[in-house]
Amino acid sequence: MAGKGTGLLQSVERAMRVLDHIAAAAGPVAARDVAKALGLTLPTTYHLLTTLVTGGYLVHLGDQRAYALGHRVDDLARGLRRQIAAPAEVERVAGVLHQQARAAAYYAALRDTEMIVAHVAECPEHPRIRPLDVGFHQAPHATAFGKLMLATLGRDDLEIVLGHTGTPAVTAATVTDRTLLDRQLTQVRGTGLAIEVDEFQAGLSCMAAPVTDAAGRFVGAVAISMPTTRLRADRWSVERAVRLGAVRATRAVALNTAVRKGRI
Repeated sequence: MAGKGTGLLQSVERAMRVLDHIAAAAGPVAARDVAKALGLTLPTTYHLLTTLVTGGYLVHLGDQRAYALGHRVDDLARGLRRQIAAPAEVERVAGVLHQQARAAAYYAALRDTEMIVAHVAECPEHPRIRPLDVGFHQAPHATAFGKLMLATLGRDDLEIVLGHTGTPAVTAATVTDRTLLDRQLTQVRGTGLAIEVDEFQAGLSCMAAPVTDAAGRFVGAVAISMPTTRLRADRWSVERAVRLGAVRATRAVALNTAVRKGRI
């Protein structure tokens, strides 16, 4: 049955909510707890859980009378990593940026209205911010590459995206006020560079520059993260490295596209 005016299949939407809820839990979840949390009847919840178990997306742990993620979720995760994998040339650019900036370096790719981390170059001396692993796409208002993406959106699309993600406080320094965020995005458009200071993780800051395709369309970003004290001390040398990394990544994306289309 389709949800009213939404174009969604209600049963599928509910199943996805169940899967998301169990994925976010610290451990196995009982059916009654799923039903209560999502506002579903118990019979409907059991029907959804059974469907997801049959598909391999959940497993039923009989001894605990609870449900947990199944093997198909791992299959999906591997598929996602395969589909968003950065071209080898872009990975090399991130590696060079990592060495030049002496910081963890990232390539984030644009997928619809999400920026998703596709590659990370790090080392024990300059590790990534822990949540920023391949596949990360949350909190665009609090990440440098997320702010880049938000700055490219028209007003209507920006409202839709932020209406979905919200602007929650990730740290005490996160810009949550829409007026202040709009000012940040205006600055990003003007400078072609996004910076967040302590907004995603206290004591760490990020800087990102846009990557475009051959037609000049925004397709991704190169970014670095480092201790805030270091970013403040080495701001200009880091900015030069990030901007140069973005230029190199833009060339790499264009080259990769040309190769795939048989132009080279």
